[in-house]
Amino acid sequence: MIRSLFAQVLGPAFDSLPPTLRALHGIQGRETWAGIARIQRGPHPLVGPCAWLSRLPPGAEAVPVQVEFVVDGDGEQWRRRFGAHRMPSRLWTRHGRLRERLGPLRFEFELQARTGEIHWRVHRVHALGLVPLPRRWFGQVRCREREQAGRYEFLVEVDLPLVGPFITYEGWLERS
Repeated sequence: MIRSLFAQVLGPAFDSLPPTLRALHGIQGRETWAGIARIQRGPHPLVGPCAWLSRLPPGAEAVPVQVEFVVDGDGEQWRRRFGAHRMPSRLWTRHGRLRERLGPLRFEFELQARTGEIHWRVHRVHALGLVPLPRRWFGQVRCREREQAGRYEFLVEVDLPLVGPFITYEGWLERS
């Protein structure tokens, strides 16, 4: 069995995570998880075009969310659907960090397991795979995953300099 991306990045700390987090981040092959999410976009006029460009979902109070996880030799595909909106991404590891391609952006994250949760911190961002974006732009990106009442819960909050609140999406998933 191949160690999952998250097990590779988190090392021994992965084994101390709650069972739901280990199950979601230990998928071998293909699985679908489903739940509900709340999405709130910020009011700045740049939020809409930038969110569209990076394939982020529109605002919604209680939207069905479905994620198909496909694991292969090159990493993982996360095929997210928030209602009818698709938000696919590709994840892989490099130099002990998690990388994610989301639309034209490539993120590099440092992951930490703390008190039974996974916290993501942006280390680098590149546009179109080539152009490095200033790290300070992404200093207010907060991502947290945890288990709550036996469910996988996620929270992503993004504030950007000069723009302010960009997007927050949070919700839960269960195996479907």
